[in-house]
Amino acid sequence: MFRHKGKSRTFTHNLKIASLLSFVAGVVNVAGFLSVQRLTTNVTGHFAMFVDEVFQQKFLEATHYFLYILFFFLGSFFSGFAIEFIHKIDDRYTYRIPVLVESVILITVAFTGQLFVPTYPYIIAYALLFTMGLQNALVTRISNAVVRTTHLTGLFTDLGIEVSQLFFYKERAKRQKLYSSIRLRLTIISFFFLGGLFGGIFYSKIQMFVLLGAGMLLLAGLYYDYVRLAVKRKLIAKKIR
Repeated sequence: MFRHKGKSRTFTHNLKIASLLSFVAGVVNVAGFLSVQRLTTNVTGHFAMFVDEVFQQKFLEATHYFLYILFFFLGSFFSGFAIEFIHKIDDRYTYRIPVLVESVILITVAFTGQLFVPTYPYIIAYALLFTMGLQNALVTRISNAVVRTTHLTGLFTDLGIEVSQLFFYKERAKRQKLYSSIRLRLTIISFFFLGGLFGGIFYSKIQMFVLLGAGMLLLAGLYYDYVRLAVKRKLIAKKIR
């Protein structure tokens, strides 16, 4: 799911990673909004609010919105830099480290979030936006920009285009490709919604600890990859013998 890249990556790999990461993004989106009343999976709205606050000369608030954008960027930068740096050292850990960092941040916020929400809510927003920038860059890199999981605007745009193309593309191969792409986008949208539903229901019961579930899911995804690789290597070793 995480380790496959390039030509070895299949539609099934993309479907699995899209399901996992879009669910996590849905949880983060709702938990962030309910806790600090800020969108924490994308920066489109924050840019508009930044400009608005500048025009109203509310420079302190404008600074916060600027930092929201900056932390999302820093998450993306960290993810891209880490992937390139680790790839030169040991290719096996290229994508594991960014996922581990994201899960550690989410778990840390889960345990410390309630301490910051009353007095320093901005710190929660910065941390969650960093993780979502990291995740967006990670999945974009892994899937060669086929999968995006942290926001839905582009997904609905692409989905609308592809559904419209079904009325014109009659060749079997082209239609099969369209069906696969539509299925992938619907999967991302569905799991983002399910993650949001999960986040909303459990936030009302356990508050920021709902992020613990998101962080543990990421670790479970890494463990799943590790187990599959170990099993595959054992099977290959048996065949060689």
